[in-house]
Amino acid sequence: MSLEDHRKKIDAIDTDIIRLLNERADIVHEIGVIKKQNGLEIYAPEREEKLLRSLVAKGEGGRMPEKSIRAIYREIMSAALALEEDLKIAYLGPPGTWTHQAAIGKFGHSVKFLPQPSFADVFEQVERGIADYGVVPIENSTEGAVTHTLDLFADSPLKIYGQVMMTIENNLMANCPKEEITQIYSHPQIIAQCRRWLGKNFPTIQPVEKSSSAAAAEVAAKEPGAAVLGGLLLAEQYGLKILERSIQDIANNTTRFLVISHKTCPPTGDDRTSVMFSVRDEPGSLHRALEPFEELSINMSKIESRPSKRRAWEYYFFVDIAGHCEDAVLANVIHELEKNCSFVKVLGSYPA
Repeated sequence: MSLEDHRKKIDAIDTDIIRLLNERADIVHEIGVIKKQNGLEIYAPEREEKLLRSLVAKGEGGRMPEKSIRAIYREIMSAALALEEDLKIAYLGPPGTWTHQAAIGKFGHSVKFLPQPSFADVFEQVERGIADYGVVPIENSTEGAVTHTLDLFADSPLKIYGQVMMTIENNLMANCPKEEITQIYSHPQIIAQCRRWLGKNFPTIQPVEKSSSAAAAEVAAKEPGAAVLGGLLLAEQYGLKILERSIQDIANNTTRFLVISHKTCPPTGDDRTSVMFSVRDEPGSLHRALEPFEELSINMSKIESRPSKRRAWEYYFFVDIAGHCEDAVLANVIHELEKNCSFVKVLGSYPA
């Protein structure tokens, strides 16, 4: 076949794809009508992940890699969500931050994004119904828990509805050559993730911390000799040149983000549940609280403590456990936890 023949064949396939996408949109709309009649959530992460896994399995043996299949269908599903209602997503801004990239990775480009100046503002926007969902960071594989997010769950009625695991590749960006850089800006966590690289390449420069990588990029775009550390989206947003790629000290640097909502996600068969609790101030109280997890063979993947800020030396414990809060065994563990704790709150169950 000639080049022209191949192009005609692609045109014919594209025509079929557009026709099928419109047909799919019509069906999605009908599903949306049924969901609204029954008071169900338009966005369903449990169904979304099952669909993506199924599509990846169908694509095995073909040229299209899993990453591309997921990216294509993320945008198809994003467009469908935007058709059903004006879906609004609050996130820790400004635009270009890693949280912004995580929100796009979860919801696609077609929904409306609402950048917020603080973690508390993200929670407030969702609590007040201004945003349908919020996206906040919860922990980094290098730097540990994001304590501001943990603290906000103590008094918030919101639940965890989903999560996003994002590989963090920090880059050096500026509008000048590397040898002309005199100052570097970024978020404290990003600076910490690149500390060894910075010490080797810029030993005489003390990086300046900013409230976000996007705020740092805004300064770097205007200030002569300034650079920023962060994600590639910053270069696109602020017109910066990428000087060095993937400079984080640990190659598999990953940040976990949470999707927050008024509801928790239905079971998928492969779920994680987050719980917070406070134990009584007496010997052995934490041991007694955790004992049922071992007795019933419930895997606990994370435990983190934070001051309650209500009483001196009182702490909240945050745990991630395997399973869904509606599972009989896990419901039994939570019931046992309530017997041994002064306070227990199920933060939500979501696809693992």
